[in-house]
Amino acid sequence: MSLLSTLARLEAVRAQRAQPLATVRHRHLSERPMVLVPLAAAGESGAPLAVLLGTDREAPRLHFVPQPLNRTQRWEFLAAVAREVVPYLESFGDEVELLEGSEKDPVSGEKVPVVRELCADAPQLVVPNAGGVSHLALLGRSTRFRRTVEDPDPGEYPSPTEVPLLGRWLTHLTDRAQVPGSSLLLSMTGLLARHWATGQSNLEDQHLAARLAWHLPPVGLEPPAVGAAAAEWVESARDGDGLLLHPPAGPATDPKFDERVLAPAILRHDAAVAVRERAEAARDGAEVRRAAGLVEQAHAELARVLLAATLPTWHDVWRGLDLLRALPAAGHLPDRWEGDRWSFTMHRDRVAAGEPPQPRRDDAVTAARKLAQREREQARLEIQEALDDPLAMAERRLAGEAFAGEVVDVVPEWSAGRSPKPRPLLVVRTDDRPHADPGREAHRAHAEPAQRAEVVSAAPGEVVVRLLSGMGRRKDPEPGSVPEPGTAVVFTLFELAPRQSAPLPEPADTPWTHGGPPVAVEDAPAGGDEWE
Repeated sequence: MSLLSTLARLEAVRAQRAQPLATVRHRHLSERPMVLVPLAAAGESGAPLAVLLGTDREAPRLHFVPQPLNRTQRWEFLAAVAREVVPYLESFGDEVELLEGSEKDPVSGEKVPVVRELCADAPQLVVPNAGGVSHLALLGRSTRFRRTVEDPDPGEYPSPTEVPLLGRWLTHLTDRAQVPGSSLLLSMTGLLARHWATGQSNLEDQHLAARLAWHLPPVGLEPPAVGAAAAEWVESARDGDGLLLHPPAGPATDPKFDERVLAPAILRHDAAVAVRERAEAARDGAEVRRAAGLVEQAHAELARVLLAATLPTWHDVWRGLDLLRALPAAGHLPDRWEGDRWSFTMHRDRVAAGEPPQPRRDDAVTAARKLAQREREQARLEIQEALDDPLAMAERRLAGEAFAGEVVDVVPEWSAGRSPKPRPLLVVRTDDRPHADPGREAHRAHAEPAQRAEVVSAAPGEVVVRLLSGMGRRKDPEPGSVPEPGTAVVFTLFELAPRQSAPLPEPADTPWTHGGPPVAVEDAPAGGDEWE
């Protein structure tokens, strides 16, 4: 945790309100996001119980498993979810931009022109917290290899045809969510934590309703209040039946809800189904109709209690989106969203081409490439956030990685040689204490074109830098390229673009010290259930 974040938390405790960590919004928000509030069954990791989803704030749709131990019902539940989610995802693949470029011909080695498709927009899923992302990752890992009823050997428990496709999409989205700055799959608690600090721990911040209590008065609290008292009330307030007024969607459920409401409702549903099966076996038409009515009633009761458990979190997610939309978008957001659009477009093409699902485990080269990409994107994100947001830059200034001040003097100088180049000295008055040793490279932020500089001297209250680039090719600097006395400037001691890492070898050329040439492993499971 940075010094500025710590100070913001202390101020939140003092003021009993969330304090800003950013002046702009650093994540893209879609005009049509799909919100998912998942619930997992207790006692079995990754086993789905219910999900409340939709793109319309006023019209959420609930899907649930009446008996979580019934594998057939699990697949029916996932097929119903797939029929909602997959069309939403695929709807963004129709409108594309055509981008002209070039690539090397594998035969001749010459560059040839190519036209690539880039989806004009991409989908966005929003879940309440990080636990929701992990739950979707488990669902993707457990379903993308499933054998379906259309396979030649479907196995004992075949799944509907939509389920493996849903698993492939969930795997791609949850994998992309690990790339810093990506916005295809977002957790609301993570979004809020990036932009505001509260006076509670990071673990407590994972309770979405408790976190929002530091921003807005929670529903049902009289008199309305915010801060620690409101967060505590949201976490612990119960009704006359002992049930939480703001149940969490962690995606684990409240144990008292499981014991007092959910388990009895499931048992009544199982009993009604057993009565119907006995009536069908006895071929008693009147009894079958009566039992069918009992099953319908039990099913409706399960829907009612699960909707009551997920609807408060559904509203909280949309309230969080309202808070975030009030912030202006950061300047580099379109660049990062374009990376998400490329990621979505490439996965769309892989699915359309009939490529196999993602492997269970990455080979050595693929894993190294993913790690290198995430490290590069993390560095890129930190640089862009610092350039877009004065609060983010303030953290770098406090760490001695940048300094801001006012130019008080400009000393014209030129390089030696047959073609002298301008190398003016800037005397910057600053209250910062940068780690600016003489000779260290510096970069002028927000300059067009980019300007590189060198630290000449650094003393308390004053730093002298020499501009080295960005002034044109003539002897005299281009007008406006050298800041005048009185101009406010910001210099960073880190580069304003991440360095490209060295290219990694192809999988077949991987040395044995790093896993050896990958051995072909059958990716598809031998059969059976893949719930982990």
